[in-house]
Amino acid sequence: MLHDKHILVVDDEPGILDFIKKNLEMRSFQVSLASNGLEALDLFMRNTFALIVLDVMMPVMDGLEVCRRIRQSSTVPIIVLTALGEESDKITALDLGADDYLTKPFGVGELLARIRAVLRRNHWADTPPSVKRLRLKEIEIDFEQQRVWRNGTLVKLSPTEFGLLQTLALNPGKLFTHEALLRRVWGPEYRKEHEYLRVYIGRLRRKLEADPSHPRYFVTEPGVGYYLACQDEERRRAE
Repeated sequence: MLHDKHILVVDDEPGILDFIKKNLEMRSFQVSLASNGLEALDLFMRNTFALIVLDVMMPVMDGLEVCRRIRQSSTVPIIVLTALGEESDKITALDLGADDYLTKPFGVGELLARIRAVLRRNHWADTPPSVKRLRLKEIEIDFEQQRVWRNGTLVKLSPTEFGLLQTLALNPGKLFTHEALLRRVWGPEYRKEHEYLRVYIGRLRRKLEADPSHPRYFVTEPGVGYYLACQDEERRRAE
């Protein structure tokens, strides 16, 4: 089966594994299962996955450590599963590079909606932008190839990070509300998850700003949203 339908599910609860496996296979996904972090890393090294669904609380090696290790070499989308009320785990997982999270208990509809949204965000290049390249002094963005350089050095961005950058960079100076950015980048399923934006804007600042604590480009409008402040940009529109 094609790897773009292959999902790795990691959880130490057999009931959760069985529940997710049955519902994904009913929708033509190929599913591999792991019951702890070490099993997950072994499967990850030997296969190509379209997506990983990863529980946080597990024996042997927890999901946060698995996420950290995977992000050292891959941008494969990761959805983490957290216990109800474990807000710190959610933020930590996003900071480590997770793309999304689900809070246990969850239903089939919520699970499938998040999987579809994450896979959709992984295909930003499917819609060609109106601008081929944009330069913001030391930052250069190639929208066609989804590549970014800072001071001539290639910067590795996840699909969601690039999607957020592209949305802001193609609309310089335009203030996006939190809700508008969530809908544009994460999808119509998202409205109130403002923590996603705080984490991802922070990641873009750390990767692309000279001084992330005093950002020049990724500007916060307190209580409203974000915009990209860019002077002297150079654009080359698609022919």
